[in-house]
Amino acid sequence: MSDLLESFHRLAIPYWKSEDRWKALLLLLAIVAMNTGMVYVLVEINLWIKQFYDVLQNVEKATFLPEILRFCLLASAYIAQAVYALYLGQMLQIRWRDWLTKKYLKEWLEHTTYYRINFYGAKTDNPDQRISEDINTYTEQTINLGMNLLQSAVSLISFLGILWTLSGSLAIPIGSHTIINLPGYMVWVALIYSIFGSWITIRVGNPLVRLNFDQQRFEADFRFSLVRVREYSEPIALYGGEKQELRHLQNRFKLLLDNFLKIMERQKRLSWVTNSYRRAAIIFPLLMAAPRFFSGRMHLGGLMQTVDAFAAVQSSLSYLVGSYTTIAKWHAVVSRLVEFSRTMDNLRISTFQPGAQRISISQKAIKIDSVSVYLPDGRPLVSNLDLNITPGTRLLITGPSGCGKSSLLRTLAGIWPFCTGKISFPKSSTLMFLPQKPYLPSGTLSDALTYPFYNGFLKEDFERVLVECRLTHLIGSLQDEKPWSHELSPGEQQRLAFSKILLLKPDFLFLDEATASVDEDSEAAIYGLLQKYLPHSAIVSAGHRATLLAWHSDRLVLAGSPLTTKEELANLTEPTG
Repeated sequence: MSDLLESFHRLAIPYWKSEDRWKALLLLLAIVAMNTGMVYVLVEINLWIKQFYDVLQNVEKATFLPEILRFCLLASAYIAQAVYALYLGQMLQIRWRDWLTKKYLKEWLEHTTYYRINFYGAKTDNPDQRISEDINTYTEQTINLGMNLLQSAVSLISFLGILWTLSGSLAIPIGSHTIINLPGYMVWVALIYSIFGSWITIRVGNPLVRLNFDQQRFEADFRFSLVRVREYSEPIALYGGEKQELRHLQNRFKLLLDNFLKIMERQKRLSWVTNSYRRAAIIFPLLMAAPRFFSGRMHLGGLMQTVDAFAAVQSSLSYLVGSYTTIAKWHAVVSRLVEFSRTMDNLRISTFQPGAQRISISQKAIKIDSVSVYLPDGRPLVSNLDLNITPGTRLLITGPSGCGKSSLLRTLAGIWPFCTGKISFPKSSTLMFLPQKPYLPSGTLSDALTYPFYNGFLKEDFERVLVECRLTHLIGSLQDEKPWSHELSPGEQQRLAFSKILLLKPDFLFLDEATASVDEDSEAAIYGLLQKYLPHSAIVSAGHRATLLAWHSDRLVLAGSPLTTKEELANLTEPTG
């Protein structure tokens, strides 16, 4: 319980200290007022019950219709407050969700957390689901559970005195001559009844917390697998991998299904308990109050009022029984969000821990001093690398697959955390890194050409670079919104990426197998354009093709085994001509 309260505190407190706290507080006060007003109306209805049933018992025809009218007024007041309590609660929920979503999105995208979480956050599955669904469920259920708890507390306080007064005393014989009078006995009966119901509910329903946690994970994994089939539909079709994908999806769904069957079984047991408890609560107060009614010490109106007051007190005390299934789901959601939040915090802290030191310098050069790159398991890829990349540099990085070419470029980009050494960057220069598979964001083709910067170019600029990169057929589609990653071939996507380079003209350009999907003639044309339009920019390429040698004056060969000395590394750095 203490862990749950700590987790809830971690999630809830930041919002109530945020810039939105005053509007949220006003909404909360209005919701509290509505819920308190609803309880007040219920108290008035309880008093009405006594009078109405006494009217029936005494056959007072003249009073019957006025009492019906009075009930209609009370019911209208209750309905109006219930409607606005729901509306204001949803208003608070959407504001809270909006704030939390923006907070989590910011933390997820800062410091390349969304990328590094793949290495450090293995337990944090499906961040997309946690941000979209879990936050929504958390805010909705927190407000609903909180308001129900408040209403139960106010109702308990309001009806406790009524039930105590109506109960009278219960004479309990002790032996043959001693009698103990227990005042307000119906209150004690309600308390014992509720404690027993809550205890057995917790015993039966406790496993639901973990089962619901797992169910959300299995649901997200299954949905993610479906999205991957859609995303990679072409290669799956080319491989003829439908049967393999079907097996994979069926396995994912089986995990989901098996866990849901466990939830069904547990909820069946819990339903036996809660439904038996609720149905027994209808007749139980009648049995307890019947002796006073049949002895003539209580009229029909008093009996029905006692039953209603008992139901209100017992329901308030049985908050846990009625809400346990929801609480179990809420607990699971809180655990998932807190786990996600802690993982992001740890990743943010690790950004400032020892690693490859990155500093800004006034010189127009990138200096790499004793940089070592490792695999996530600690195995070295590159050791003690020293390089000086100046304007106009043309450096080709080669070596067998898996030797660390891409990891070295990721280290320079600052997204590979498994590295040591020092990297110095020029303060006022622009850097661009181009991966083998370009990223085409949602939006228009012109948006893709300027991503991630704002569009500050003219239509003529776009047309010029598309013509230069042999993409003339796309000029008429610059403002079209399409799934461009599916519309364009891999070669077209790479040529589009080079169109972006010609637009932005970075001072330092790093290319990771960036021409692997184009033919050799197109590759030569592309590097010729770089030579023409970026003569003073430093260009560092990683690749396998021998044709790249002609476009680079220096070459760094990674051996594919740990390099231990600077001398060995210097021997592998050679000019190409």
